[in-house]
Amino acid sequence: MWREDKSVSTKEEIVEESRRIRRLRFMVDFWLQLIMQADLSPDEAIQVVEYVKRYACALFPGKEDTFELIYRPRFMRAIEERYGARASRASSNVSD
Repeated sequence: MWREDKSVSTKEEIVEESRRIRRLRFMVDFWLQLIMQADLSPDEAIQVVEYVKRYACALFPGKEDTFELIYRPRFMRAIEERYGARASRASSNVSD
């Protein structure tokens, strides 16, 4: 008897998720480089983090906690390195 398991992803779903992951990685890497190299103020850098979070949540709805665990610490390290610990602490209080 043939059973269809709904928990198994189709090849198309896997390809689509891989595409979204690549887009998110590109955005994170791009904005991290911009924070480190561009003439942004600390407030603008913090706004970038919130923008990338909204972008990530649009790609992966319901995964806000994943962003907070994986990507926010990377951004906070970059902001701290670029602007000092004070900017990093202030930005950790920002939530969407």
